[in-house]
Amino acid sequence: MPQFETHHRVPHSANQMFDLVADVERYPEFLPLCEALSIRSSKERDGKILLIADMTVGYKAIRETFTTQVLVNKAERFIDVKYIDGPFRYLDNRWRFEEAGDGCTIHFFIDYEFKSRILGALMGSMFDRAFRMFSEAFEKRAEAIYR
Repeated sequence: MPQFETHHRVPHSANQMFDLVADVERYPEFLPLCEALSIRSSKERDGKILLIADMTVGYKAIRETFTTQVLVNKAERFIDVKYIDGPFRYLDNRWRFEEAGDGCTIHFFIDYEFKSRILGALMGSMFDRAFRMFSEAFEKRAEAIYR
């Protein structure tokens, strides 16, 4: 039942940050723990994109792959991630991007629980730290791309 939520202001537009977060295939290049990400399917309808993606995360000798459904809504600048399969009992992740003066505010929320108590104990504290580092990783990525 770990949960993490943050609201973080960055000096980039909401559309720029949305595009950066929506580009999930690039996550292994800069996100903590993310070793691989592949898109199984992608469907577009009414300006929204629905992806099915496999993400492999690792820490030391532990590797886990999980599958999620990612709803990308550019018009409303939100991304919702729902868990399908893998080592979690559940996972709910939401992103929102709001214009804020000369930048934007990123709203990030994640709620999850591992199926295995042992895996939860091994990976849980690292996941908590990684989620806290996510906004920093995205901000550094934005700085490198949008400077």
